[in-house]
Amino acid sequence: MNRRALTLGALAVSGALALTACGSDDTSGGAGGNESAPAANSNIKCEDAKGQLLANGSSAQANAIQTWIKEYTASCKGVQINYKPEGSGAGVTAFLQGQTAFAGSDSALKPEELTESAKVCKDSQAIDLPMVGGPIAVGYNVPGVDNLVLDAKTLADIFNNKITNWDDEAIKKLNPDAKLPDTKIQAFHRSDESGTTDNLTKYLKKAAPASWPYEPGKAWEPKGGQSAQGSSGVAQQVKQTSGSISYMELSYAKDGISTVAIDTGAGTPVEATVDNATKAIADAKVVGKGKDLALELNYATKAEGAYPITLVTYEIVCEKGNKAETLAATKSFLGYAASEDGQAKLKEQGYAPIPAEINAKVRETIAALS
Repeated sequence: MNRRALTLGALAVSGALALTACGSDDTSGGAGGNESAPAANSNIKCEDAKGQLLANGSSAQANAIQTWIKEYTASCKGVQINYKPEGSGAGVTAFLQGQTAFAGSDSALKPEELTESAKVCKDSQAIDLPMVGGPIAVGYNVPGVDNLVLDAKTLADIFNNKITNWDDEAIKKLNPDAKLPDTKIQAFHRSDESGTTDNLTKYLKKAAPASWPYEPGKAWEPKGGQSAQGSSGVAQQVKQTSGSISYMELSYAKDGISTVAIDTGAGTPVEATVDNATKAIADAKVVGKGKDLALELNYATKAEGAYPITLVTYEIVCEKGNKAETLAATKSFLGYAASEDGQAKLKEQGYAPIPAEINAKVRETIAALS
């Protein structure tokens, strides 16, 4: 089978991007403010794009959106894109109810969701278009500990409330040189349905099945622990809570948040970096049918230097039967996001561009949307 590399996607807003402090990660459009806009980009094809696009979904991709939207709206001034990063679950629901032109999800559509999409996609179904990929960082706040290594079993036991203190013997064994405090672990998870949660739990189930008895999913299943809304919400909790740990897309693990290196059993523990995530995504295979480009990631990868907790964000759109008033803008915006220019903007934001082979198929599929 042909293995492929990939990565995490983006939707959009027009103008300046604002992430709300309350953790809802609302991102909505309207160019303006005092923020300087980029010059028009001759590589962006506006075609007949005009009007307003509504979209909802993954908060993990919200930081990628800002750059894309600024670039796009500088060239296509007749388009406004309003995106609410309320989580993958909310995004898929809104799309399947016909409320949005497209959705963002850190998990490909389930078979039953593909079937249901026929209600909004006339004479077709929805398709998954991988836009960007990257690592799910495990961020932590343990004073005095700057380098922390965990493996799948220990991580599963922490999030399953089996390991409750930072000086637990299992953590000590993996970190013999660290001065681990006798501090209670404050484990945070997403309160909203999230593709980030889905990918983390797929990793725990695959790499540590005996320690993770739950089925993977967008909703957090274990009892206990604390929760916060969106990627920005859990990142904020880790930053301000001593003894905390959580999971988030890499671009949120900044401003003083340390990240865990994962011991995969293949040698040196692997850091959460874009390049290391790309090595893991290279182990993925395309499993979608027809024009659907859904991927299957290898969460138990032993590839050297591969960071195993990795996600791919998809833009979900109808292959056919798109609304006439939004079709041109949808094709134009997604076409820019998948272009060499659009993809080149991602790495500086902590995301991994889509490899050329897959990206070529994504562009071809976008051009044929109807």
